[in-house]
Amino acid sequence: MPHQDPAERRVTVTGPPRRTRRPSGAYRPRTEIDEQTTLGHTYVRSLMRSQLRAALTVAAVLALLVGPLPLLFASLPGARRMTWLILGFGLYVPLVLLAAWYVRRAERNERDFVRLVEDK
Repeated sequence: MPHQDPAERRVTVTGPPRRTRRPSGAYRPRTEIDEQTTLGHTYVRSLMRSQLRAALTVAAVLALLVGPLPLLFASLPGARRMTWLILGFGLYVPLVLLAAWYVRRAERNERDFVRLVEDK
């Protein structure tokens, strides 16, 4: 059996690359978000801010819609039936419309965000 000299042995070491290079000129917002960079954080914060703005708009309209009702009910003494009609029919339709607007707005915000961060 021939004996090999240690200097003649070859050892191959494999492993993950130590550095990955970003292609020059390639800008990828999704990568920024995945890597949680400052720019990625700004993108996500922008989405959250637009969703919050829609929610606060709904809350303000709801407060303006429901807030004056106790005053209205106090001005109608003994009109218990009228109170239930206002609550049941007069308030239901605006609440449904407000909810539908909010859902459409939130979905549009998300679509805009996805369009922004998608790879082009």
